[in-house]
Amino acid sequence: MSEFVVVLCTTALAEADRLAKTLVEERLAACVNIAPVRSYYIWEGKLNEDQEELMIIKTKKVMVERLQERILELHSYKVPEIIVLSVTEGYHPYLSWMAESVG
Repeated sequence: MSEFVVVLCTTALAEADRLAKTLVEERLAACVNIAPVRSYYIWEGKLNEDQEELMIIKTKKVMVERLQERILELHSYKVPEIIVLSVTEGYHPYLSWMAESVG
């Protein structure tokens, strides 16, 4: 099992900055990248198209539960996207930095 994960989480426009800063300041994440995305999905029986921001959150697997709890406290969506992907390999110096930055 991998020690590190990448968590994907979409937000409303301009919400990602606040969330990202909080997650990094509270050492729940080593780094958060934010990218603009256009999302299509069905919600409450209706097709939606939204401009959103995608947070790409790098952290340790042991932090996922606390990270998810914090996202749920701060996020404006009723059901936010929180998808956890295991990191199977990576550049060792970067992974070492991640390990030092989280927790």
